[in-house]
Amino acid sequence: MVIAFKKFESKTAWSKVIASALAASLLFAGLGLFATMSASSTANAASPAQNTPTWAGPATIYEVNVRQFSATGNFDGVTAQLGRLKTLGVGILWLMPIYPIGVPNRKGSLGSPYSVADYLGINPEFGNATQLHRLINSAHALGMHVILDWVANHTAWNNPWTAHKDWYLLDNSNNFQPPLGTDWTDVIQLNYNNHEMRNAMIAAMKSWVTNYNVDGFREDAAGMIPVDFWEQAKTSLSQTGRSLFMLAEDSANLNFLNTAFSANYNWPGLTLLKNVAAGTAGKSDILSEMYGDLAAYPAGSFALNMLTNHDENSWNGTVQHFFGSKERTLAALTFAWPGMPLLYNGQETGLNRQLQFFESDPIDWNYSSSLQVFYKKLVSLKANNKALWAGSAGGSLVTVSTGSPQVLAFARLKGASKVFVAINLSSIKQTVSLHLGSKSQKLYNFATGKIETVPANKSVTLNAWGFNIFSSAR
Repeated sequence: MVIAFKKFESKTAWSKVIASALAASLLFAGLGLFATMSASSTANAASPAQNTPTWAGPATIYEVNVRQFSATGNFDGVTAQLGRLKTLGVGILWLMPIYPIGVPNRKGSLGSPYSVADYLGINPEFGNATQLHRLINSAHALGMHVILDWVANHTAWNNPWTAHKDWYLLDNSNNFQPPLGTDWTDVIQLNYNNHEMRNAMIAAMKSWVTNYNVDGFREDAAGMIPVDFWEQAKTSLSQTGRSLFMLAEDSANLNFLNTAFSANYNWPGLTLLKNVAAGTAGKSDILSEMYGDLAAYPAGSFALNMLTNHDENSWNGTVQHFFGSKERTLAALTFAWPGMPLLYNGQETGLNRQLQFFESDPIDWNYSSSLQVFYKKLVSLKANNKALWAGSAGGSLVTVSTGSPQVLAFARLKGASKVFVAINLSSIKQTVSLHLGSKSQKLYNFATGKIETVPANKSVTLNAWGFNIFSSAR
C-alpha cells in the first residue's frame, strides 16, 4: 500500500497513530513475538521500476565535500584517502557537486557548489576529467560505489541554458528569478513545464553514467521538482543498462519513492534525535517514528538516517553542539534504525566546527580519534548483519520489553541474522532484563567484540546514555 504525504508533519502524525497501536501490542507480546512479527514487519520486495541495486542494501553512505576534504581541495585529495575510507567500511561515496560554479551573483569568493554553470563540465578547482576518472575508478577497484550530487531545480545565472529563456520560470517582467521563497540569489529557477529542458537534463545525467561510470545520484532539492520528471528520468536512465542508486533530498512526499527513488532523507528522524538529546522526546517517540516509516514507506524504499550532513554542519551546528557526549549512543541508533546510515566527512574523526560553505576551509583530520574505530565497528555491524540492511534486503523491527520508560530496546531480524539493541535514554544508570527469545543463543557483544552465550532473559546494565548491541555477526 502506498501512502503519500504533502508535508512531513502529516507523516509524523500518521506514524504516531500507526505506532501507538503497534508498540502497545509489541511491548507486551511475550514469547511468540519474533515468530509472528518477522514476516509482517518486513517491507515487500522493491518493484522492478524501482530497481534498487543489491549493493546498496549493506552500504553506509559517506558524503564528500570535495572543496574541504583535503588541503589541496581537489579530486586527488579524495583519491589519496580512499584506502582509509575502505578500511572504515564505506560502501557508497557521495560527491558533493563537482561542476563549474556560477560567477554572477556568486556567494562568497568561491561560490556555492550548488550553483551549476555547466551540467556537463568539471570544476577546474577540483581537477580535470583524468583526475575524476582516477577517483571513480580507484573507488570501484576498492569495492566502493560513487554517486554524484545532482542539482536539477536551478542553474547558475551564466549557465549556457540561459540562451533558452523558456527553459526557466520567469517573473512578471519576463526576467530570470531565483527559486521562490528562498535566499538562493546565486541561482535561477528552471521551468519543468518545458519538455526540451527536461530532455536536456536527463541527457546530461545520462552522460555521467555512460562517460564516467557513476553509480547513481543524490538529487538536491528533489521535492521542489515534479514527481513525474523523476519518474521520467529514472525510466530513461534505466536504458543505460545500469542499476542506479537514487537518493532524494526530500522527506515530505513519499510518492518520490514509488518508482523514481530508493531512498529519501530522514529529516523527521534527525529532528527527533535532536529532541531526544535535548530531553524533549524519548522512547515512545522513537518507536512511533520507526514503525510509522515501516507502515508508510512504499515497498522496498527506505530513509537515509543521519546525525549531520553538509547543510546541518555549515548552517545549523556541529554534531557536538547538538549531541555532545550522546553522539555515540544516537549514532548507534542511526545504524540500527531501518534504512541506510550516512556519515559526513570528518564526522568519523570528531570534526567539531562548522565548515564554511563558500570559501576554502579544509577539514582538520584527527586520525587518532577513537571515533574512527567506533564508526568502523558500526559500519561493520551494518554490513555484516543482513537484519540491518536497507529496504527489502533488511529485516523486521520488533520491540523488546525493558520494563523501563527510559530504556529503548528492539530487535532487527532476518532469518538467522539477529541484532538486539538496548539504549539508555536517560542520565541515570539503568539495569533491565531483556527478553531475547525462547532459549539462549551465541551472539557478539558490541561493547567487548567477543561472542558470548546470551540467555533468553538477559540482564543488562547501561550507564547514563549508554547502549549495547548483541548480534549474530560483528
